[in-house]
Amino acid sequence: MKIKFLMLLAGLLLFSCKSPEARRPVTQKSGSYINEAVERNRAIVAEEEARIQKIIENDSTREYISSPNGFWYYYNTKDTTSTKTPEFGDVVEFDYNIKSLGGENIYSDEDIAPRTYAIDQEELFSGLRQGLKLMKEGETVTFLFPSHKAFGYYGDKNRIGSDVPVISTVTLIDISEASEPEQENNN
Repeated sequence: MKIKFLMLLAGLLLFSCKSPEARRPVTQKSGSYINEAVERNRAIVAEEEARIQKIIENDSTREYISSPNGFWYYYNTKDTTSTKTPEFGDVVEFDYNIKSLGGENIYSDEDIAPRTYAIDQEELFSGLRQGLKLMKEGETVTFLFPSHKAFGYYGDKNRIGSDVPVISTVTLIDISEASEPEQENNN
């Protein structure tokens, strides 16, 4: 009896010392959802850009500039003498509004009020953040932003819904250079 018990114990120990194997998922999903989302987003971008291009084609009074960042703009007031544009850390004071592509006010400049913004150090929607870097003090520029450069899929959770392209007229009031950290005198 003792021999059978020892053989059984030795057999259990021998076969139970196997390394654990990874479990395979019961179902495997393909990348079809991601591919569908990519195609849907491409269609949205193409439709928004076509709407913006139609606005540009129908407006022969202004010279629109295509930004390499994926939006379009024109100058309402342009400063041809200054060369200073905001850089990382500079604090800018600006005033802006937001309209739909049809021209209806979403946020007027009174709703937003002039605000200050430290370049690339605070939250601001990407198109406006990039647009401010193109401006000089005293300029007024109108930007046409596709939704992915404005508030995107989520909107602003208030007045701007999902995937809404916008027009924004921005006036750059002031540029203050980033201040160097003050060093203490250790005398």
